Amino acid sequence: MDWNNTKSIFIMVFFVLNIFLLYQFLEKINDSQLESFTEPSTEELLKEDEISIETQLPKQKLKDQFLIAQSKTFEKKDIQHLKNQNAKIIDDKKLVGTFKTPVGMKSEINAADLDIFLKEYILNGNEYHFWSYDEISQTIICYQVADKKMFFNNSKGKVTLYLNKKGEIVSYEQMYLEGIEKFNKPKELTSALNAIGALYQNGDIDPKSKVTNVKLGYYNSLQTTSVSHLLVPTWWVVIDDETDLFVNAFDKEVIELNTEEKILE
Repeated sequence: MDWNNTKSIFIMVFFVLNIFLLYQFLEKINDSQLESFTEPSTEELLKEDEISIETQLPKQKLKDQFLIAQSKTFEKKDIQHLKNQNAKIIDDKKLVGTFKTPVGMKSEINAADLDIFLKEYILNGNEYHFWSYDEISQTIICYQVADKKMFFNNSKGKVTLYLNKKGEIVSYEQMYLEGIEKFNKPKELTSALNAIGALYQNGDIDPKSKVTNVKLGYYNSLQTTSVSHLLVPTWWVVIDDETDLFVNAFDKEVIELNTEEKILE
């Protein structure tokens, strides 16, 4: 065998192989640069569809963790000193109160007035906050709050107030979550803007819409037993002051279930 010829062939093969590998490497770099160059940002996508953000979004990176809570079992001692009402316990987990004298409210329902009412008349009332007022059914919904974060759509941590035709509160129903503890290590949350982007990609935000409110709270992720609940950090996004949307703040998963009954029962 001619060693010089063999050596030349090996050199040529390695040369061609190196050119091929270099070509593939440059192709990958090109593709990567092209992808990063052509893929529009969330802000660009929203702007293209004339979707505006009318509220301030948190700029700093946030961390949070799961919460575990238990449904409270009410006892007779819980209702003995409630003001201006006859109260009874239903199936251990629900407290129902009827006011001896209806409690008047201003014609325009607002959160500040309700905070005062809750503290005065409701057991652990300082742990609830106004969520919604339905003029048709004449009901006010308040959800439980922990560390200034609301338990969104959670019937197990909820006060429902019933009004008469005069706009006075005549009765209420209450459920309460207690023994609230943090679970697992804190994890970095997806940003509020990324949550809005997830809703956009999911088709939940129409063109020319306005994002009017964004807040961090908790959504019921799992009911582990009849009384124990796992709550996940969740972004609440309001569209045009009327549509409530929710996004898991850990994995950007859009919470599709629209009613608390579907997720809790």
